[in-house]
Amino acid sequence: MDKHTDFSKRVSVHDVENEWQASPMAGVERKLLDRLGDEVARATTIVRYAPESHFSAHTHTGGEEFIVLDGVFQDEHGDYPAGSYVRNPPTSSHTPRSDEGCTIFVKLWQYDMDDRTFVRTDMHKMGAVSEVNRPGVKVTPLFEDEREFVRLETLSPGVETEIVAEGGAELLVLAGSFEEEGETFTERSWLRVPVGYVAKLRAGEGGAKIWMKTGHLNYVARP
Repeated sequence: MDKHTDFSKRVSVHDVENEWQASPMAGVERKLLDRLGDEVARATTIVRYAPESHFSAHTHTGGEEFIVLDGVFQDEHGDYPAGSYVRNPPTSSHTPRSDEGCTIFVKLWQYDMDDRTFVRTDMHKMGAVSEVNRPGVKVTPLFEDEREFVRLETLSPGVETEIVAEGGAELLVLAGSFEEEGETFTERSWLRVPVGYVAKLRAGEGGAKIWMKTGHLNYVARP
């Protein structure tokens, strides 16, 4: 099930072109973005839960990170509406479900194995800081350690900005649009760029809200 495993190359996936695939659990489907491995894998995926669907109880040996894109994701730790950002570190466990249905963007097996930091936050309730050297760009930090920096970037309409990806970068459009290398990225489009790449973005007429992670591609490994 390997997909987009050459991390030295720029790669993009547009949601409208990416078909749903069945998962091992009834009512749960997924769209693969990148993947190293089979069912145990370093993976980046968009997952859709049908109403009243669930996944079996499991332990995230390599950790899990997700954003709720729509609906409400649930487990025994709480309910997570659209806009929730969650990091469950290695060795954490849960039994996920969704009573009303939901869609999430999820990353697996991409942690430092000694990391034990939980993050559970509502991105809609967090403030944003204007970037001094990047006019028209506001940043909402979500998580940062020595390996990576995770954040929301909000771009004003028509703004041009650069992302210097010294440790690689991933971008997921949450709202609006942007252009990069002549390619248009709309809601749920995904872009991954390699270490050392300089991504030159131009926001669309409605601006853009982008989930972004940088630095982490220095640590790519198959589980």
